Amino acid sequence: MEFAGIEESNYAEVARIYLEGIRTGMATFETQVPDWQAWNKGHHEFGRIALVDQDHMLAWGALTPVSQRYAYRGVAEISVYVAENARGRGLGKLVLQELIRLAEQNNVWTLQAAIMKQNEVSIAMHKKCGFRVIGFREKVAQLNGIWTDSVLMERRSKRIGVDQIK
Repeated sequence: MEFAGIEESNYAEVARIYLEGIRTGMATFETQVPDWQAWNKGHHEFGRIALVDQDHMLAWGALTPVSQRYAYRGVAEISVYVAENARGRGLGKLVLQELIRLAEQNNVWTLQAAIMKQNEVSIAMHKKCGFRVIGFREKVAQLNGIWTDSVLMERRSKRIGVDQIK
């Protein structure tokens, strides 16, 4: 297995895995996969990776800026998706760890995640990678007519940013 970048040429596989996540009803509030142009515009160029095995994409992850304001340049939201037939093998954790490395390499000191409360596997994975729960958004959005809560998680870098200043 190896990491590859996400580009227009492999976005069809990203979209396939994204759609599998949408169908779970607990990976995202999105109901449709965005086209390449919209997805590309919304994500950092340095934080978009795919985990590939023998030219088959198993998982992907990406970093999204939380704001265009300069003060938030070191803060990103993180997304990780694992193909349906590859779940339960620790691949999401590998992608998350690589995104953390890339974030710090690119001066991102805070990573955020908003995870649906019922997605206990994702919450546990983020905790194992140094994220902590910082709050909840109760009934923040509807998905298929059902109000859903979101768990807010954060990881502060120990290498760069405010946490390293003594």
